[in-house]
Amino acid sequence: MPYGKLQSHGGRVPRGCLAVTVGQVEEERQRFVIPVAYLNHPLFSKLLKEAEEEYGFEYKGAISIPCNAHEFRCVSSLIDRETASHHHNHHHHHFLCFSF
Repeated sequence: MPYGKLQSHGGRVPRGCLAVTVGQVEEERQRFVIPVAYLNHPLFSKLLKEAEEEYGFEYKGAISIPCNAHEFRCVSSLIDRETASHHHNHHHHHFLCFSF
């Protein structure tokens, strides 16, 4: 199953995944479904740190990531490629498409 923007499933999140909201402005926010394994990845940890700085620990509701959807897709793609690379025992480097 490809991960990405929620469009079907009646808003349900498949097992082994979680939904996050991405975007800084309410009108631009989009909901994405990501694998829970992202939570352990350093790039996603940086996004969570930004969310903490932006919203604090007391934020209620879904995890909100304060970047635009294009940037999030870029990071998601890097994580997916890196994960696939680990499975094939290839060396890799972190290349960010945006600054933190």
